[in-house]
Amino acid sequence: MSRNIMIVDDHIHTLDLLKEALEQEGYAVTALSYTEDIIKSVNQHQPDLVMLDFLLAGINGGEHCHHLKVNPLTSHIPIIMLSGYPRVLESLGNYGADVFIAKPFDLTHLTSTVKHLLEDAMHAHA
Repeated sequence: MSRNIMIVDDHIHTLDLLKEALEQEGYAVTALSYTEDIIKSVNQHQPDLVMLDFLLAGINGGEHCHHLKVNPLTSHIPIIMLSGYPRVLESLGNYGADVFIAKPFDLTHLTSTVKHLLEDAMHAHA
C-alpha cells in the first residue's frame, strides 16, 4: 500500500526535488506551493505524513503545523518541518512538529526519517 505524503513549500525547486525523491521511494506525493487552509488541504489529500517549509508566503509553516497538531482529526499525522533558518525555529519553538530538518538537507537522511515516522505512526494505530 502506497503511503501519501503532502509537501507544502513555496520554493519550486525544493518541491520538485522532494517530490521526485519521495516518489522514487514509492510514496504518493502531493506537492503544494501554497495552501490557505492547511486543515482543508489535509482533508482533501488525506496524507499519512506532512512536510512543511517553515517560511511560507503569507503564513509561517509553524502556524500550519500548530493548526494540524491541535485539531483532533489531524493531530496524529506526523509532521516534518523544513527550514533554511534553524536558529529562527529554535527561538520560536517547533510548533509541535515531530521532526525538524534543516536545509540544505541530505536526501538519504530525509527519506529514512520519512520512513521511520510512517512506520512509527502505523504501529501507534495498529
